[in-house]
Amino acid sequence: MLAHLSIHNYAIVEHLDLELSGGMSVITGETGAGKSIMLDALGLALGDRADSSVVRPGADKADILASFDVTRIPEAQAWLRERDLEQDGPCILRRVITAEGRSRSYINGTPCPQGDLKALGELLIDIHSQHEHQSLLKIDTHHRLLDAYAGASELARQVQLAAVRWRQTRQELERISSTSEEQRARHQLLSYQLEELENLALGEQELEQLEQEHKNLSNAEQLLSACRLVIELCSENDAGNVLSALTSSLSRLTGFSSQPGALSEAVNLLASAQIQVEEAVGELNRFLDHFDADPERQQFLEERLDTIYTLARKHRVQPSELGELQQRLLDELEGLNADDQALERLDEELTAYTRHYQDKATELSALRSDAAQRLSAAVEQEMQRLGMPGGRFSIELHAGKQDIPQPQGLELVEFQVSANPGQPLRPLGKVASGGELSRISLAIQVITAQTSRVPTLVFDEVDVGIGGPTAEVVGQLLRRLGEGGQVLTVTHLPQVAAQGHQHLFVHKLRGSDETRTAVTHLESAQRIEEVARMLGGVDLTKESLAHARKMISSAKA
Repeated sequence: MLAHLSIHNYAIVEHLDLELSGGMSVITGETGAGKSIMLDALGLALGDRADSSVVRPGADKADILASFDVTRIPEAQAWLRERDLEQDGPCILRRVITAEGRSRSYINGTPCPQGDLKALGELLIDIHSQHEHQSLLKIDTHHRLLDAYAGASELARQVQLAAVRWRQTRQELERISSTSEEQRARHQLLSYQLEELENLALGEQELEQLEQEHKNLSNAEQLLSACRLVIELCSENDAGNVLSALTSSLSRLTGFSSQPGALSEAVNLLASAQIQVEEAVGELNRFLDHFDADPERQQFLEERLDTIYTLARKHRVQPSELGELQQRLLDELEGLNADDQALERLDEELTAYTRHYQDKATELSALRSDAAQRLSAAVEQEMQRLGMPGGRFSIELHAGKQDIPQPQGLELVEFQVSANPGQPLRPLGKVASGGELSRISLAIQVITAQTSRVPTLVFDEVDVGIGGPTAEVVGQLLRRLGEGGQVLTVTHLPQVAAQGHQHLFVHKLRGSDETRTAVTHLESAQRIEEVARMLGGVDLTKESLAHARKMISSAKA
């Protein structure tokens, strides 16, 4: 329940603090006094859009605060608890709009996105405006009202979500499937190329080793001749060789009993050279002993290298890059395999979403079918009371497209009406005049509000175009709603104003250089005068006062 509304520097309101209670509170005042401004400000606290034009001229910001008692609203309590925003005492929604157009939102003193105000506000209050009857011409409104009356708003949301997810999944499935032919051809090519590379089985250092061995075998004769010549020069030449020369040199230098330091170093170096030459000759002999100039081995090397070079040319890479190429092709092939798995997964998801949608949509259809009959009968009954005798109202459920899940469910909901006896039922927008549409809208709003889980209902001049006995019926309907919760009603009709449990009078205070809006709680005598003013104009007569007193007494009775 809305307990307190505080407005600062909003439009022509400088400062306004309003205490509210349960029941039906009527809000009256002269045209332009600011009745609807109060509700517009409340809308800002509930997350409506705003710009700098709402700030009172000369002020730096507009500040609106709405305080709600949520002790009997478990949905709101759960919403606050899930976001760690709950607190002891009232729930406070606040909105600040600066003169520069910036907006800040708060819930229980904690900054929050504007969308959070709107989401929480929908659990706290339901506002019906004088222009709302225009939305009755939209099919979406028909669905929303019927689902709310059936208590199936959450189920309808699940149906819509299931349809959206089904559509998204199908689009992704089609996107991947559209390239499947190309992918299959690419998959086949990659598999063939990888098979070639895997059959090649090129080792990590194999190419370098093969090239070196092939080079050695290709120059085998020259290599062997060079090795033998070096051995001969070092150790086997009778005319003189390196080893014999080194041995003779060492023998000459070591024959002296004492050697200068420099000579000793020369002896050491010659001895080291002798050892190294002997080792080199040994290595050359071992190479000659084990060297195999097998023509078959050379042919194998040539064939192996030719296979490697040919495959590298085929893929337009260097032979040394074949290993990297194989890894790249393998990664791409695994990616294509992942797409195949995604296709299978998406197909399973699509089937699951279809089944889920059908289950939820069928459940929703059953609730709609039952609620449509009850809501039609209730609205038709209220139409009779609202000055449309003989009028009929029906809610038709037409089968929608069945080939793909639709967000609105399995059927289209359409309101049909016959405003006068003898006329056939036709779609609402084609038969109802402005006045009739307004009364039908009021009947629907009153009926659907009775099943609303939102405890606070606001009706902003929904009685426009209604007068006489019908206006009194409207007042009785709104008072009846107020007895079960909280109803705020902005009205110009004395028949409606007389039905209120509380009466708020909106008026202007004019100073020398500015005009401000004020609100007064009317007590018994003041209230009689205000209803009398609404009945008879500026000059209050005994008759108008007596009539007003009687209307208020009758409402209380």
